Amino acid sequence: MNKTLLPIRLTFIALCAVAGWLVCLTNPQWDHLQFIATFIGFLIGILVVLTDVLLKGFSLRGLSAISIGLGLGLLIAYMVHVSPLVEQGDPQLLFLVKLGLFLVIPYLCVVIALRGKDEFNLIIPYVRFVPHEVDVPLVVVDTSALIDGRVARVCESGFLSAALVIPRFVLDELHAVADSSDTHKQARGRRGIQTLNELRKIKNIDIRTPESDVAKKQDIDAKLVFLAQSMKAKLLTTDYNLAKMAEFHGVTWLNLNVLAKSLRPELILGERLEVELVKPGKDEGQAVGFIEDGSMVVVNNARTMIGRHVHVEIASVLPSAGGKMIFARLVQDEK
Repeated sequence: MNKTLLPIRLTFIALCAVAGWLVCLTNPQWDHLQFIATFIGFLIGILVVLTDVLLKGFSLRGLSAISIGLGLGLLIAYMVHVSPLVEQGDPQLLFLVKLGLFLVIPYLCVVIALRGKDEFNLIIPYVRFVPHEVDVPLVVVDTSALIDGRVARVCESGFLSAALVIPRFVLDELHAVADSSDTHKQARGRRGIQTLNELRKIKNIDIRTPESDVAKKQDIDAKLVFLAQSMKAKLLTTDYNLAKMAEFHGVTWLNLNVLAKSLRPELILGERLEVELVKPGKDEGQAVGFIEDGSMVVVNNARTMIGRHVHVEIASVLPSAGGKMIFARLVQDEK
């Protein structure tokens, strides 16, 4: 229980008990009921506090959906009430019919509003409770993009100027992964939480967290696509299946892997590089190093220089599944 709320709740229960005792003081004939009245007041206080605890997960989004549903239900019931359909007939029967309408129709409207509360994004922009420019581009971020981690570095560089939308159910999924008993999943989840903290530390980054939820874990991908559609946003993910689902529904998706490939420098023959040699190559005398984009550099006659930074000259470049394989030779001043 929240340490701030605990004394408030205890004080409220005590006041309810005192109120029950004070009620008996207003009438001398009730003096013998003081203990019972105090106990009843205490029970009423407990009941109110329990109701408060049960409503812990109830959000402003749900309250607004209930208000709209209740209002529409009462309006529909009133329109039926004043319509010619219930003007003539047995008064008792008409009373029961009208009472049923005022009970059933608002209930159904409230249930429908709660089930489809996310559709209110089209009417009430819940994501924009704080003042924002309406034309700010939005990017919905999924769990895989946070776990990947590169989104923080892209935002820090200033290349991604859109507002990031990270739904509440994505944060819940991320924390569930971080709390997993599987060591591998736990590490991935913690890396995602670390990425989220890095994003929050970056100045001038607009992060929005709509209070949206999902009933089943399998519905997360569908909800992400729906949010991106309703907000007219792009979807940032490294999940191939989710990306294809978004593409099918006409949602533009951003792929960090494609971005990384597009940023790899174009290397030409004769260009000089500085590379750290980390291990021996397959052939005799060869040493292997890697450049920033992950491409492998194989240097001839350099095995004795493993562990050192050397200057090399590109002799040939071959494409590979992991990037590019570069064959180079030591420049004369390094021999």
